[in-house]
Amino acid sequence: MLGLSNLVLVVAGYEVEGSGSTAGALIFAALMAVAAVGMWQCRYWAVLGFEALLGIAIVFSALSLMVASNLTAVLLCVAIIAVAGPLFWFLIRAMARIQLPSRRPQEPVG
Repeated sequence: MLGLSNLVLVVAGYEVEGSGSTAGALIFAALMAVAAVGMWQCRYWAVLGFEALLGIAIVFSALSLMVASNLTAVLLCVAIIAVAGPLFWFLIRAMARIQLPSRRPQEPVG
């Protein structure tokens, strides 16, 4: 969803001041699309990559919370931590289920 919205904004001509080129936005959109497809197919690497992004978001929000100068900044940091924290925890459990091998019936020896 994030990659799609980023792609729509690039096509609509929206530019963020101080940001990179359009190519960077397109690469980001492509990476988010690949991650979304990988997570939809329960690929371990995709879930692990999204876990890393969530972990980075939590750490940066916690660090930003220490230097927040107004109530809006504090609420934004707390909201990010409140949403990303539980999602991070639930994805850890999902990763454990993804890496478990399927149970196959054992053949009799002999």
